[in-house]
Amino acid sequence: IDDDGAGLLARVLGACKALAHLDLSCNDIDAEGAGRLARVLGECKNLVHLDMSENLIGSEGAERLADVLDECTWLAHLDLSENLIGDKGAEMLAGVLGECKALVHLDLCENLIGAWGMGKLAEVLGECKALAHLALRGNEIGAEGAGRLAGALGMCNAMTYLDLSDTRIGAKGVWRLAGALGECKALAHLDLGGNNLRSEGVGPLAGVLGSCKALAHLDLSRNKIGDEGAGRLAGVLGDCKALSYLVLNRNKISDEGIERLRGGLGLASRLVIFS
Repeated sequence: IDDDGAGLLARVLGACKALAHLDLSCNDIDAEGAGRLARVLGECKNLVHLDMSENLIGSEGAERLADVLDECTWLAHLDLSENLIGDKGAEMLAGVLGECKALVHLDLCENLIGAWGMGKLAEVLGECKALAHLALRGNEIGAEGAGRLAGALGMCNAMTYLDLSDTRIGAKGVWRLAGALGECKALAHLDLGGNNLRSEGVGPLAGVLGSCKALAHLDLSRNKIGDEGAGRLAGVLGDCKALSYLVLNRNKISDEGIERLRGGLGLASRLVIFS
């Protein structure tokens, strides 16, 4: 579906008063098509699920959608991943997300969002009291953006899923996030893969893992933590009673480091992935 197709679709959507689920992912809809759709989305009062991932809406398309999202009062699932919305698009969305009181799932992966855009989003995430799933994979928020996100996480009491993989946060970013992660009592899935944490980034994380009582899935793959980082993890794994899935592939951990981790895991039912 391109912009013309989106325009044709928009003509009939306004008549679909009961529409609850709309999936337009993996199309060629750009800002113009997003604008045509936006004109009628506000009439879809029962819309719960909107997926426009892998399109080309950019920051302008995000702005046009933002103009009507606050009218979709039942919207619980919003996926705009891989749309190149950038910091400007993130700012436009931030202006209305606080009004989306039913929002549970927000996916903004692979959108060229930097620290500034992350800061704008963080300003309103605390108002999204129902938000349980936040995916920001592949953005460029860095340590500064991680610090801004940390300021909001403590207010996201419903958060169960957080994906910050490949966001360039580094060890400094984890230092800034660590305290906030310890306050996320419901957090069950945490992905920090591909962030070049190294052993110095594992230290602050290990210090709060014992507070994450619900954590079942932890992904630290592709972080070059080495044996030293593995040793720091091993010392706290015994406190992570709910942990059932630990991903540590591509971390330059030797056989000795693996044995230290096995000793920390204890329970045979725990699953560890190495490479």
